[in-house]
Amino acid sequence: MAHVRIGLAPTRRSIFSAPDAVKYADLTRKKLAELGVDFVDIKDLTKDGLLHDDGERIQIAEKFKSEKVDGLFFPHGNFGTEYEVARLAKELHVPVLLWGPRDERPDENGIRLRDSQCGLFATGKVLRRFGIPFTYLCNCRLEDAEFERGIRNFLAVCNVVKVFRSTRILQIGPRPFDFWSTMCNEGELLEKFGIQLSPIPLPELTAQIKAVKATEDGKQAVEKVIAYCLENFTVNIKEEELENVAALKVAMRTLADRYGCNAVAIQCWNALQGEIGIMPCAANSLLNEEGLPVVCETDIHGAVTAVLCEAAGMDEARTFFADWTVRHPDRENGELLQHCGPWPRSCASGKPVIGYPLAFDHPGAVEAEAKHGEMTLCRFDGDHGEYSLLLGNARGVDGPYTKGTYVWVEVENIKRLEAKLVEGPYIHHCVGIHKDVVPVLYEACKYIGVKPDLYDDNEEEVRAFIRGE
Repeated sequence: MAHVRIGLAPTRRSIFSAPDAVKYADLTRKKLAELGVDFVDIKDLTKDGLLHDDGERIQIAEKFKSEKVDGLFFPHGNFGTEYEVARLAKELHVPVLLWGPRDERPDENGIRLRDSQCGLFATGKVLRRFGIPFTYLCNCRLEDAEFERGIRNFLAVCNVVKVFRSTRILQIGPRPFDFWSTMCNEGELLEKFGIQLSPIPLPELTAQIKAVKATEDGKQAVEKVIAYCLENFTVNIKEEELENVAALKVAMRTLADRYGCNAVAIQCWNALQGEIGIMPCAANSLLNEEGLPVVCETDIHGAVTAVLCEAAGMDEARTFFADWTVRHPDRENGELLQHCGPWPRSCASGKPVIGYPLAFDHPGAVEAEAKHGEMTLCRFDGDHGEYSLLLGNARGVDGPYTKGTYVWVEVENIKRLEAKLVEGPYIHHCVGIHKDVVPVLYEACKYIGVKPDLYDDNEEEVRAFIRGE
């Protein structure tokens, strides 16, 4: 499971009830603990466990930095001290969640104790002045379902931002000549987003495969992969070909670890087949199942997409890398998602086969129809210095058998989606996950400097979900 740690800094303002602010801060702490949230507290640094003093705020910032928090949560126990919230958020440069509990009925003397909602209005404005993006969960009670939903959504947003900002992609070989659509601007990805590439030539991969086969540790690792394949797949390739699949998988994992990479983009054809005699699809599938995204045709933007989608799913489901291919023959809004065979086993609706891919003669691809059900589809891409994330929902539907890993899906409006894909900046590749992570990815975009592009044209619905409606 993905692990996210947030800094908890409940806040108050002096002219409102301090005891009530303390009370609600402690209730919030209790609720977060019940939800299993890992949070760093400030009770050891402040007189009352609340953020409102500038000297204490400096100590809080140092603690949060040393604890490497991935996000900040500012419950407003009463009106709150908006400038302290902004100063702390500016220094930490992580996602920010604002929320306050519903205010009680004024007492018989007309006295209001907290005015939490009013303070949130002020804090939002000051955060804007400081240029700080933030997530807002509207006033609700701790016991309300939208509080837990909002917290869990925010944790996933924090995970996306954390992973995105530390992404390093192992690029195995240049893009295939014919794939002009997968070209990328390496310098721009580094300058704009901090995304690093670790390019290696194909001979370095083949040398690593030979090294794996030549050592006892490598041989043992290969045997484990072979045993896993025989147990979890129907294997329709030769014994020596399966050994090459396993050795390739071990070699790619070794190289990814060596270069500190959290995703891989490989030139999967055609030079590789002349060197090792197999397609890399099954090896890609095995790594994808382990949570190391591997994408085809040296599609760097596709690898970034997979990283974003995996992080949004909080390791609760694996992603799959697909081509948008052809319209469904019977459903007006249906489409075929397909690729040669790199999809993870857990996405399959039945026991996958390791065999031969569509349009290629070499063995080593996975064949399986993916599970149906609800899913999110997305694509990070850009050109001319502008980047966006195409995202939306789909559901798996019945359709004709096709080779490779595939699933027929239905969307709300295929023509609207098709036009977006053609008009760009997107291409025919996307990443899917059997989980609705659209609100998470949409909200994460504000923190990573990418424009969200909803192909379902439902922005207000997504924003309503985030704010707790």
